[in-house]
Amino acid sequence: MTDQTPPADVREDREWSLDELADAYAYPTGEERKGAWLRANMVSSLDGAAQHDGRSQPISSDADMRIFGTLRGLADAVVVGAETVRLEGYRPARARAAFADRRAAAGQGRAPAIVVVSASLGLDFSLPLFTEPLVPTLVLTGAAASPDRIRDAERAGAEVVVAGDGPGVEPARAVRALAERGLVRLLTEGGPRMLGQFAAAGVLDELCLTVSPTMTVGDAQRIAGGPALPDPARFALASVLEEAGFLFTRYRKV
Repeated sequence: MTDQTPPADVREDREWSLDELADAYAYPTGEERKGAWLRANMVSSLDGAAQHDGRSQPISSDADMRIFGTLRGLADAVVVGAETVRLEGYRPARARAAFADRRAAAGQGRAPAIVVVSASLGLDFSLPLFTEPLVPTLVLTGAAASPDRIRDAERAGAEVVVAGDGPGVEPARAVRALAERGLVRLLTEGGPRMLGQFAAAGVLDELCLTVSPTMTVGDAQRIAGGPALPDPARFALASVLEEAGFLFTRYRKV
């Protein structure tokens, strides 16, 4: 894997270690962060597809999954949409020895909390994601959510957080609600609709985008969906890693 920014950090003929990846993807601190920091991690084919046959795995790689694990290992919370939970078969985040010392030094728990965003609460609360996590799973929903479904979630062990006055979740309010619980290093893994909502609300601070050297054709979703912004949101390139034709880019909001 080679690092294109800066040239002095180029590595050849070997994989980056998890410590090196953790340093490369460290969250901003102090004044640079100013509260919660929301980063997204997504993968896209060369022709713009965020998935193939409904899943992201076919356009991913081993190196992509190592970075995926590193980003999780650094996060306080992983925010995902309900549809992504269903399609990708989400399970609780696990504690990883490679990040234990780093997490302890940062005052973090053994594993990140999984945060599921769902307006309808149409989720299977018998899944291990809700009943067997190391850290209780949070469910973000709107004020119009069914009281019965809220009770079902809470009985399963999830913490339900209302982060919207209507049927859905308001992105800025969701970020604030998580920050109030001490969850300030935030990572979202999709889906495209939720990422589009975060970007449109102006609360997405960083995009970690893997460009996969594949083409899928078809009509798969892009990494972000929803109504077009009045003007394109501008991001600046922070770093690029490369391995086997995959580009691992990091962009920060300007």
